Amino acid sequence: MIRLFIKPYCPWCHKAVNWLDARSIQYETLDVIADREAYDEMVKISGQTLAPVIDVDGKILADFGPEQLEKFWNEISSQK
Repeated sequence: MIRLFIKPYCPWCHKAVNWLDARSIQYETLDVIADREAYDEMVKISGQTLAPVIDVDGKILADFGPEQLEKFWNEISSQK
């Protein structure tokens, strides 16, 4: 399961959404501004309050840009 924790006004979050969408990757979006439980979970799994945070089957990448997301994705894809 892939979950993307975002803040709606966050430009890095929009870049993450665009990166995933461009690759037709299915994911669940959690708005941490509108959903306090999602915010609390994001902080718990990432150790920080910054977004975006992506959770791919328990592997976490926090506060990233598209370059870091691509590297992270390639690393976890090679482990499967």
